[in-house]
Amino acid sequence: MGREGMSKDEVLSTLVAMKSGDKDWRNGRCFALVFNAGDEVEEIAREASVLYLSENGLNPLAFPSLGRMQEEIVDTVAQMLHGRTESCDAQGFMTSGGTESILLAVKAARDRASTLRGVSKPNMVLGESAHAAFHKAGHDYGVEIRKVSVKTHWRVDLNAMSNAIDSDTVLVVGSAPQYPQGVIDPIPEIAALASNAGTSCHVDACMGGFVLPFMESLGYPVAPWDFRVEGVTSISADIHKLGYSPKGASVLLHRTEEMRRHQIFFFDGWLGGFYASTGLLGTKAAGPIAAAWAVTHFLGEAGYMRLVEKTMEATKRLIEGVESIPGLQVLGEPDAHLVAIAAINPDEIDIFAVMDALSAGGWHLDRQRPPDSIHATVSAGTAGAIGDFLSDLRSAVVLVGSSRTDDRSTNYAPIGIDE
Repeated sequence: MGREGMSKDEVLSTLVAMKSGDKDWRNGRCFALVFNAGDEVEEIAREASVLYLSENGLNPLAFPSLGRMQEEIVDTVAQMLHGRTESCDAQGFMTSGGTESILLAVKAARDRASTLRGVSKPNMVLGESAHAAFHKAGHDYGVEIRKVSVKTHWRVDLNAMSNAIDSDTVLVVGSAPQYPQGVIDPIPEIAALASNAGTSCHVDACMGGFVLPFMESLGYPVAPWDFRVEGVTSISADIHKLGYSPKGASVLLHRTEEMRRHQIFFFDGWLGGFYASTGLLGTKAAGPIAAAWAVTHFLGEAGYMRLVEKTMEATKRLIEGVESIPGLQVLGEPDAHLVAIAAINPDEIDIFAVMDALSAGGWHLDRQRPPDSIHATVSAGTAGAIGDFLSDLRSAVVLVGSSRTDDRSTNYAPIGIDE
């Protein structure tokens, strides 16, 4: 920042230059991080964001439109996940993303168990496939992590989970789907374990929340996972993933209003007046809220049905194409739009070396392990590039041959500095 500042043209041209090295997610070659539903959706999201560029979501009394938008978004997601029925009245709040939703689900479960059961040494039980944010939540909120293995189909081991649960368990976790291999955990069985122990059950549907309901409507087989499953007490679903709104917009739902209250922090013991916070943030950016409202209302059910149908057809082409390439396999049998690609024999093909060759061609996928694999989140924005990707993947396997890379790193979310 210079003493006199830069001109508008200088600022914008510098930003454009800085951005030149970033991944171009509009060309369909980015299978992670950003999900593109087309120019019209991007345009309406941008205009809605700009309309609320400077407003503050901290106080809906000052900006009642933001309160109304959040309520309508929560209502929409609750209805999608069968949370508004005679036996269920799910309530929730918007958050800044999946990590915040997960942290708050853990916080609410911990506080609920402390209040209702007197638990003072809380633990939560989850599969090794569960998102890293649960481990962050355990660290931040003082909840012991009891991590159990997954079976050969990559779903959580129910026997191991049952053995890990005790009277101090405040939360049992399932994923719909889990991120690494894209399979849905056995949610009814996990919820039953939690219910029998008198504790909470969270379903992480950050990736699946805006996919699985529409898959079901399109006739795809979808295992039970939402509030129709007795014992499920909370669900997280990200709008800024396959809901196609800009970052950051997610929803955390609780089965009842009473359960939701344990998410909220109340305080009036200072000189500034009554303070209530539903999330980790105080001040909340209004742009993502407005953009999420605009995108969901612009697309509607019919729009999401079209996008999910396009996504699932592309996922099928990707899986079939990968399995036609000698030496490669898809791990497990993905239930939705997440695909992990690995070598059948890692001693013969180094999938990370293959990924390096793909990266040189402008493709972006996540490396992950164990086992060594590359991860693709298929979306409507990548559907048109599947053919080119498979062609380049086949060529990369041939190019790499039996060579290996010394770089075994996996960078799902690096911080960009020496750790």
